[in-house]
This record gives sequence, structure tokens and C-alpha cells, in this order.
Amino acid sequence: MGKGRLEAFSDGVIAIIITIMVLELKVPAGHDLADLGPVLPVLLSYVLSFIYLGTYWNNHHHLLQVVHKVSGATLWANLHLLFWLSLIPFTTAWMGESHFSEMPVMVYGGVLLMCAIAYTILVKILLRNHGEDSHLAKAIGDDRKGKFSLVMYIAGILLAYSNGWVGLAMFAGVAVLWLIPDRRIEKQLSDGA
Repeated sequence: MGKGRLEAFSDGVIAIIITIMVLELKVPAGHDLADLGPVLPVLLSYVLSFIYLGTYWNNHHHLLQVVHKVSGATLWANLHLLFWLSLIPFTTAWMGESHFSEMPVMVYGGVLLMCAIAYTILVKILLRNHGEDSHLAKAIGDDRKGKFSLVMYIAGILLAYSNGWVGLAMFAGVAVLWLIPDRRIEKQLSDGA
């Protein structure tokens, strides 16, 4: 089975998720910069979640560049990822509206953790479909960054229990870690060309 429909569907769902998030933003009541104060937590939550969704879209796109075939298991794993990504607008809104209270930040971190686990499952299924000697396997390697991210999410959730801002800082740290472009797949594509 080809990968074209999987890519197109995933792109569309992620675009809708981002659209839902931006539609949740409310315009402040006044006309001065000071009037942004009450909505600043919501805006900051949106920015962080936009970065996460953009990073997932980017990595998903790169991942599928070295994929040649998809299976039924791949389709289900991709839907699993999209399900968790679709919860980001809800947790983003709750976290922002609560001004980063502990429980909403913990739930936000839980959704981010589940997104990372779902992405890992998708990668494992693709690796199984393509073999140990594939460009995909060489590009993924031991995935230290992915494993480190899982640990950071768990730590952030636990730390958010006592202070939402500390948990949020951990999640922002993971986002910054993934903003640094991962050139492994691009390198495999250029080496294979």
C-alpha cells in the first residue's frame, strides 16, 4: 500500500487541529497592551502547543520521506498518533484558562507523553515493515532524543504536581530540544541518492 493517502490525511488532521486551537483564542476586551495580561496564559499555551504540533507535522513529514510502504498496522498506529494530537487543543485551552494550575499542566503533559509514545509506536511499526538495513532504520538509529523526551515528559508531569510552572518549563524544554532540526533522515536521503 502506498503512503500518499496517509500523508494527505495526516496533514489535513494536523491542519484542522491547529485551526481549532487558533479559534479558541479570544480577543481581549480593551485596546491597550495591558489588556493582554488576562489572556497571556492562553496565548502562551497556544504558542507552545503550536510549536509541538508543528514539530510533529515536520517530523512526520520527514519520517514518511524514507517510507516506501504502509501496512494496516501502520494506518492504525498513525490514527493512534492523530488521536492524541487531537487532544492538544482541549488540554491547551484548559491549561491556559487555569493559568497553568497543577492538574491541567499534568494532564497536558500526559497528552504530550501519549503523543510521544504513539509516535514511537508508529516508528517501531514502520521499522518492522522496512527491515534493519533500510534507510529508515539507519536514520532512526537508537533514537536517544526520543527516549530522553519520554523521560522529560514523565519528570515534567511529576514536577507539575507540586508546581505547574516547573512542569511547563520541562515541556517547553522538550519543545526546544525538538526545534533543533534532526538531520538524520535528510542525511539518509542524500546518502541514498
